[in-house]
Amino acid sequence: MGDVNTSYVSDHTKWIDEQLKKHPEWVEDQKVGRALWWDKKQDVQTTERNADSKVPQKPYPYDVNFYSE
Repeated sequence: MGDVNTSYVSDHTKWIDEQLKKHPEWVEDQKVGRALWWDKKQDVQTTERNADSKVPQKPYPYDVNFYSE
């Protein structure tokens, strides 16, 4: 297990960091986009209703040789 090098930074991460330094306004755009698509308040009742409405799936639904009734 020895020593692990945690100083590696990928080329993609370096590029993103460089772009964010050139365009600091992108950080606010990222926050707006994240709030639009991901950061949603959770409603307990809706979550419970969605969980209760799930229909159990039969195993191997695409296996033509599997027949179960």
